[in-house]
Amino acid sequence: MMKKKIAAAALSAVMAVSLAACGSGAQTSAPVASGDQSGNAAASDGSNTLTVWCWDAFNIDAMKKAAEIYNREHPEVTIDIQETLAKDIRTLVQTYAVGGELDALPDIFLMDDQVIAKYIQNYPEVFADLTDSGIDFSQFASSKVANSVSNGKNYGVPYDSNTVVAAYRTDYLEQAGYTVEDLTDITWDRFIEIGKDIKAKTGMPMLTNVQGEPDLLNMILQSAGISVFDENGNIALTENEGLKEAAKVYLTLVKEGILQEQTDWSGYQGSINNGTVVGTINGSWICATIMSTDQQEQSGNWAVTDMPKLNDYTGATNYSAQGGSTWAISSSSKNYDLAVDFMKTTWAGSTEFYDSILQDLGAISTWLPAADSDAYNQTSDFFGGKAIYAQIVSYGKKIPVVNKGLYWAEEKEAMGIALAKVLEGSADLDSAIAEAQATVEFNIGQ
Repeated sequence: MMKKKIAAAALSAVMAVSLAACGSGAQTSAPVASGDQSGNAAASDGSNTLTVWCWDAFNIDAMKKAAEIYNREHPEVTIDIQETLAKDIRTLVQTYAVGGELDALPDIFLMDDQVIAKYIQNYPEVFADLTDSGIDFSQFASSKVANSVSNGKNYGVPYDSNTVVAAYRTDYLEQAGYTVEDLTDITWDRFIEIGKDIKAKTGMPMLTNVQGEPDLLNMILQSAGISVFDENGNIALTENEGLKEAAKVYLTLVKEGILQEQTDWSGYQGSINNGTVVGTINGSWICATIMSTDQQEQSGNWAVTDMPKLNDYTGATNYSAQGGSTWAISSSSKNYDLAVDFMKTTWAGSTEFYDSILQDLGAISTWLPAADSDAYNQTSDFFGGKAIYAQIVSYGKKIPVVNKGLYWAEEKEAMGIALAKVLEGSADLDSAIAEAQATVEFNIGQ
């Protein structure tokens, strides 16, 4: 009884905030059961309704399209989509797991790639084992699948592509005497040389990043197959030569003015859309941000290529991942077979579906067969008439799989502070990394 009271109290607090921020749940145009809009969207009871939790209009619209396609052959099925903030999904998963209220979970829910492994490890009873479900995980980018694999079993269906791209203004490159080919398949040492030259000639930095957010550092690490966790899941920052080499690259970029740090995401996006930087390196979803500019002269003057690799580091590549999310099916779902069939038919089996969300939403697939479709091979006028989407999917096949550990968020925060201290001159790199190691160990109880 006490567990139920705790779960109910936590749920009420979460949903009060969530509903105030998001309004009532969004639903498909198919026949819709009303659902419990208090957020107690229990897994369906054996009827033909699947309840889905996800956040953001981008994800909701993609799920609506999946439902529309599935309903053509299954008109009796209702996909009840309820908008729930990402942080609320994490809280509710934890609350219901601790309180033993798994039946209160939806049939399907979305989780950030950076945290799903931690939740699978800490609350394995929440996630349905999809290993033998019939979903062909070999058709997704292996680095993306790895986020939701535990002890050799699959617990998630990959969603959007988090493949890293380097995107540059070709008109700015041309002013300095370069082309995008000069920035393709290169090392970070060569990139720094070019960056210095372009800044001297144009006055603009090559890259932009949010201050205190070491996302670029983590992209460099994954591109070289470097983990900051050991095989037992312990944080391994100190005596990690790969981390030190990657950190030195980042620090050089900032100190040389090649990378301009912004105070927040708004400043980051503004620096891209306002044309005050040459380019950016981020997950492929950044292409939507780039195209959101209202400055028409940018259309046709952007190009996409791969990122620089970590010089001569063993195993270094020009490919990495950043961000993204994954769908999970609740172990408590009373419509497990229906949920699997829905995911297998759409998210893991429909070129039409991925073509549609690419064209309508700019959502890029990590499902590899999508790259062969006409939509993915269409050229983009904004990106210089190139077929960038097929290009991005091809990059996804080459991303190294690394052990991201369970405490990615804690490592990210600690290394962000470490880099800031080195840049402000209050610590050297070795001592800053040692402090970051101690901080993470303390925070996670190692």
